[in-house]
This record gives sequence, structure tokens and C-alpha cells, in this order.
Amino acid sequence: MPVLVLIVVVFVLLTCLLLAADRTVKAVRRGLRRREASQRLAAAAARAEARDRQRRAAQQAREALTSVMPTIHDVDTRHVD
Repeated sequence: MPVLVLIVVVFVLLTCLLLAADRTVKAVRRGLRRREASQRLAAAAARAEARDRQRRAAQQAREALTSVMPTIHDVDTRHVD
């Protein structure tokens, strides 16, 4: 009888150990997936910010060029007689 109780206790302990190991592995995998997703999100945000900065710089350059161009046409043309 005591051997049977010991076998049942060992079986229950092994089952609990396997369940704990399974949960631990799942938690580690979930953490790795979240970390990778966070890194991908940060990289995508950095690319988007770089594109936005480049777009804004091009827009400012266009505006600066447009603000200079009308002054060229303000000068009267010379007529040679």
C-alpha cells in the first residue's frame, strides 16, 4: 500500500512539473515574440519618421524655391533701341 501511494504522489508531482515547464516555455516564447514585434514596430516607426522628415525637407525646399522665383519676374525686361 505505501508503494502505491508513493507511485501516485510521484505521478502527480511529475504531472505538475510538466505543466509548470509547459507554462514556462510558453511564457518565454510569448516574451520573445513580443520583443521581436516591438523591435519591428520601432524600426517601422523610425522609417516612417525618416520618410516624413525627408518629405518635409523637400516641401520646405519647394516652398523656398517658389518664394524666390516670383522675384525674378518682378524685374522689368530691358528694351534695347
